[in-house]
Amino acid sequence: MSTLDSAPAPLRSPSDRVRHALLFECVALALVIPVGAYLFGLHTEDMDFIGVGSAITATAWNYIYNLGFDHALRRLTGSARKSVGVRVLHTLLFEAGLQVVLLPAIAWYLRISIPQAFSMSFSLALFYLVYAFFFNIAYDWVFPVAVTRVPPSALPIASE
Repeated sequence: MSTLDSAPAPLRSPSDRVRHALLFECVALALVIPVGAYLFGLHTEDMDFIGVGSAITATAWNYIYNLGFDHALRRLTGSARKSVGVRVLHTLLFEAGLQVVLLPAIAWYLRISIPQAFSMSFSLALFYLVYAFFFNIAYDWVFPVAVTRVPPSALPIASE
């Protein structure tokens, strides 16, 4: 193993995480609000409220979840890089956590039962599952994590 291999994998900066979360939600809202209002037969104002409320909730969750996931991934594997399988797991866990909060909120706002809200929430989750998978691949391609070269003298001496 070279000395560069022993350096921890770089993580995204806080400002990069904010950019990621904002871009993710803005692009999603541009798609979800008009299509969702049409598909669910809602007034645009109701879909605006659900969309923006969901986006605010998801943005906060996105930052916290991705920070924790990347740290856990790096701790477990030594890298924050995600394989396709890890990306699928990442996306599924993100959406599951988000649904715990959003499902009752949608039911309350629309004054419908949880089972009735489930079809809307589940449909939105399916959209976001696919969207998140491709958005994150595109984001990583457009904004790759900067790899910083660490001089060998700054690394701990590896035992032979």
